[in-house]
Amino acid sequence: MKQTLRFALVAFAATAVAVASAQTRYIDEVFTDGQILTTSDVVYGTNIDFLTSDFSNPGLFGPEVQQLQIAVSTQQPIPGPFYDPSDGSTVVKVKELKMDIYQPDPNADTLANRPVILYLHTGNLLPPPINGSPNGLKTDSCAVVTCQRLAKHGYVAISVQYRGGWNPLAATVQERRGGLLNAVYRAIHDVKQCTRTLKADASGVNTYGLDVNKMTVWGEGTGGYISLAYVTMDDPAELFIEKFRPNPFDPTISYIDTTQVGNLDGFNGGLTLYRPNGFDSDVHMCVNMGGALADTSWMAPGDAPMVSMHTVRDDFAPFHDGTVIVPTTNEEVVPVQGPNVFIPLANQYGNNASFENLASDSYTAAARALYGTTWSRFGDGGTPVNVTIADAEGLYPFVRDLRPWKANEASPWQWWDEFSPLAQTIVSAGPPPVTAHAASLLSNPDMSSGKGRTYLDTCIGYASPRIVCALQLGPCVQGTPDCLGVIDGPDVPGATCDDGNAQTINDAWSPNCVCIGQPIGINEPTAAAALVIAPNPSSDNVNITSPAGKLLAYTMHAVDGRVVRDVNVNANTTVIERSGLESGSYFVVLHFADGTATRKVVLQ
Repeated sequence: MKQTLRFALVAFAATAVAVASAQTRYIDEVFTDGQILTTSDVVYGTNIDFLTSDFSNPGLFGPEVQQLQIAVSTQQPIPGPFYDPSDGSTVVKVKELKMDIYQPDPNADTLANRPVILYLHTGNLLPPPINGSPNGLKTDSCAVVTCQRLAKHGYVAISVQYRGGWNPLAATVQERRGGLLNAVYRAIHDVKQCTRTLKADASGVNTYGLDVNKMTVWGEGTGGYISLAYVTMDDPAELFIEKFRPNPFDPTISYIDTTQVGNLDGFNGGLTLYRPNGFDSDVHMCVNMGGALADTSWMAPGDAPMVSMHTVRDDFAPFHDGTVIVPTTNEEVVPVQGPNVFIPLANQYGNNASFENLASDSYTAAARALYGTTWSRFGDGGTPVNVTIADAEGLYPFVRDLRPWKANEASPWQWWDEFSPLAQTIVSAGPPPVTAHAASLLSNPDMSSGKGRTYLDTCIGYASPRIVCALQLGPCVQGTPDCLGVIDGPDVPGATCDDGNAQTINDAWSPNCVCIGQPIGINEPTAAAALVIAPNPSSDNVNITSPAGKLLAYTMHAVDGRVVRDVNVNANTTVIERSGLESGSYFVVLHFADGTATRKVVLQ
């Protein structure tokens, strides 16, 4: 999909409104819980439900599908029995597709039209607990909190329901693969229908105060696959690449039969009910949490910018090259590329140019500090391999402990109520019987609300400034000698920082002020070359010595991006005290008067 907005690469004047002087809309939460309105179950479309319909007898479903097509084309109501899965008078069933809308209260918001983020939940294209998990709905804990958080940042965030439906127990691998690929294709149609419906409303009454010229699709897990395909699949020939053919030697037949399921927009298929409404389905940004791209051949210069957060050791959705494994069946489905492959390509094509030189913040620093590091993981079939994290702006890699094959963490941002009926449903008879909760704990053993929210902090914190740059929502601070702001050094009598909003290092600094906002790993200060950090690895404290220049401060990050220490120094030596720090790798951002440097510290 060609990007419809073309952006300059320089910073520009702020257009967003901050509720408080220390906060910036879209970067920070500028609204409170009480200022967020939620409208649930808004219908955006109706289409055939492949989960509850019976297509085994063409003599039965054919006439019913024709009846539905006539009703939709003539704008007549669809008869009630088609909506009711328990009504045996029809074999074809339809489903109203709904969305939950989270928005800042217009009474508290100074903007009439707000940028939109469409959130696509996970679920392996089957509802819980059929998918073996408590998750897979637009009301998942992760979905609700993400949308609430994004609304508090100033967006209108919309959690979108989409159709699932495929048979993981079909007789052959080809049937299972074809069913899953078609389910993804239909889900893309649903999200496009949602986009068109929102644009139609925005052109008139604009019920929810949307700026539909600035739309982001944000997918988690399965939703990530959908979002990535949404912004890259724009040529019918892309459905006939080798991996999408039942017979790889016959380039004329695809698993996806567009005469039945519709063209790329979901129109003109025998089994689709969508109709054009005069509006396009273009979006302008893609954020992916844990999904993969069907094929990099779908990518091209001009595609929407991409940001991706992904665990390096994900066994199901590859971080690099690999094969999708569906947790429902643990079966390999189709080869795909992970963000360690497609984000560098997006950068090469210039699609991420708007934020490729973004000035550093704590989340950006933690991501950049991991670039170029190599980690052991499992490849397809559980083969041990090493993967080096690409130096790819727009990629946030999470490194979690290496665990047994198919037990490595894929979605540390997820959590659920372990006592809910969905979580306590038996999904495997055993022996012993296994609940959906127990099955999902295998790859998220320390699941909790606190943990999930912490990882969401990082995902939102990393994605937010990049969305701002890509969609021109406010100041886009590039990695130049300019400063994003200042932080106070140690107390010095009579010494104060300036107003805290300095934009260049030429402002009047006092000696104890630290310029932040420098890019990590770019133009490191001279003093960094003489740094001594020892012992490293260490089982206790770590000494830092900077003989060539005074160290003003340091910030220490865990590998998941959390800030665990933020210390003012203003000396040539300091000590990182071990107290309270767990064993593992950390990245230390060291602040000097003329820039920053990042070093890795390992605590044993």
